[in-house]
Amino acid sequence: MKKVTYITQKEEAKTASASSGNLMELAIANNIEGIEGDCGGVCSCATCHIHLTPEDFETVGGPGEIEEEMLELEDNVSPYSRLACQVPISSLPEQITVKVAN
Repeated sequence: MKKVTYITQKEEAKTASASSGNLMELAIANNIEGIEGDCGGVCSCATCHIHLTPEDFETVGGPGEIEEEMLELEDNVSPYSRLACQVPISSLPEQITVKVAN
């Protein structure tokens, strides 16, 4: 079971746990403010934009080509941006903190 702490734009922290799925699904299931997942997790809306720490970005890996194209349309993009729908829980370290970008 992986533990994920989401930090919202209001600096509120909420921790959730999962062993499968992706970061967007976990956020939606736990009512994380700022993660909407309007496209249902098919990488076509960027309403689940998050920032990883540099260390976690190294562990999880960078975005794929389609994800990168979606991120180019977003404001507030950092070198450590990802779409939560494209980050499987299985790729995470045992504990991770992500910042919600929107």
